[in-house]
Amino acid sequence: MGKIKIKRILPFIIFCSSLLYGQSDAFQIARLKYSGGGDWYNDQSAEVNLLNFTARAANIKVKAEYVYADLLTDEIFRYPFLFLTGHGNINFTPREAERLREYLEKGGFLYVDDDYGLDASFRREIKKVFPDKNLTELPFDYGMYHCLFDFKSGPPKTHEHDNKPPQGFGIFIGGRLAVYYTYQSNPSDGWVNAGVYNDPPAKREEALRFGANMIVWVLSH
Repeated sequence: MGKIKIKRILPFIIFCSSLLYGQSDAFQIARLKYSGGGDWYNDQSAEVNLLNFTARAANIKVKAEYVYADLLTDEIFRYPFLFLTGHGNINFTPREAERLREYLEKGGFLYVDDDYGLDASFRREIKKVFPDKNLTELPFDYGMYHCLFDFKSGPPKTHEHDNKPPQGFGIFIGGRLAVYYTYQSNPSDGWVNAGVYNDPPAKREEALRFGANMIVWVLSH
């Protein structure tokens, strides 16, 4: 496959140019720090491994290191892709919800992966961000599931939680996917170093391919 054309990151960077001191044109993911007591910081090898895999699979220039961003600082605007995960409670203050909405409305993207135990608080808190929008399950023919690797049944089942099928939900802004949420799927556990969960190589490869699809979709739509 040829080099992926990054369409969305450039206007986002231009908009945030006053904040992007030292920022290169390499794609980077930032872990979103949130309050409420959940382990937002867990499995820090996940993003690094995904970025390295995507660089190889899609010929995208990346900066493969773990970084986090705090909603109450301008650092969130340095990154076109924020990643939120954990096992426990999320609690956005009114200001945090306002900042996250601003980030998303300006072109940013948020990926949320329920690492088991996050679902109830995430659904509650995202309503603070978008009280006028609902999480909608994406159909299996949605383009993100097929843009680089083919996922005919939507998100993969990386880890078993409650014997339920994996689901992927989205929130759209002006037709653009701004928030994507995986439930009963947990692909980010498949991105971490091989010895952490002892997932089979094929399962980890599947999860990494799915993550690469997300990155390609975000940067091209």
